[in-house]
Amino acid sequence: MDSAGLFRRNFEYGESRGIIISEREDAVEAAASSIKLLREELEGYVHTHPSFLHSLRPIRVDGGPYVVRLMAEAAERAGVGPMAAVAGALADLAVEEMVRRGARVAVVENGGEASLVSDRPLDVALSAGDSPLSRRVGFRVQHFPVGIATSSGLYSHALSFGEADAVTVFAGNAGLADAAATAVGNAVKGEDERAAVERGVERALSIDGVEGVFIVYRGTVGMGGEVPPIIGVGRDGEDRRLVRVGHVEERE
Repeated sequence: MDSAGLFRRNFEYGESRGIIISEREDAVEAAASSIKLLREELEGYVHTHPSFLHSLRPIRVDGGPYVVRLMAEAAERAGVGPMAAVAGALADLAVEEMVRRGARVAVVENGGEASLVSDRPLDVALSAGDSPLSRRVGFRVQHFPVGIATSSGLYSHALSFGEADAVTVFAGNAGLADAAATAVGNAVKGEDERAAVERGVERALSIDGVEGVFIVYRGTVGMGGEVPPIIGVGRDGEDRRLVRVGHVEERE
């Protein structure tokens, strides 16, 4: 437990890796177990349904594990393949398990996509490789539950057809934010930076359930919808109390 009275645990199961935070140690352990089980269910499903793994477009799912259906629903809203929602959906379900255990603070960051429930404000730092704003600016999140996801056409390992330094989406859950960030990131490209950012904002706000978006592209910054207050996070964002989109922790 740290000085903020929160337990933290790093996890890594297959391609899922990140951090879990709560004021309840049993909730942290429950979330870790949940992520492991959910990954096993998902891997079993894609083994017999390879199109779910490889499709870049929404896929209709009849039956299957709950995590698969959540991913398919988020992908349908955003118009992308279901695996674009995997990290966020796993985080959402792990947070649900934490809340069932009575957690008042339930945070799961999974590969840079974050699902948050909290009884106190949380500061979220933008992490996007070598972008000038990476680990320098962030957001003070005060309304929960919320899902936050960041996609990058330059610095992320995830597939993107765009060129944005960073597209950060705020939504009602992390699965939708994850899928939407991919969809918006795909739209941000081209020589006219302002037009590209405006196109990205328009695309984001056209997706049902997206609450806000923040875009950085070649030094041009744009936002739309309900974006939490922007904050500075200090030199290089090294304060370990921060929640990072691309790593999550609380800041007092």
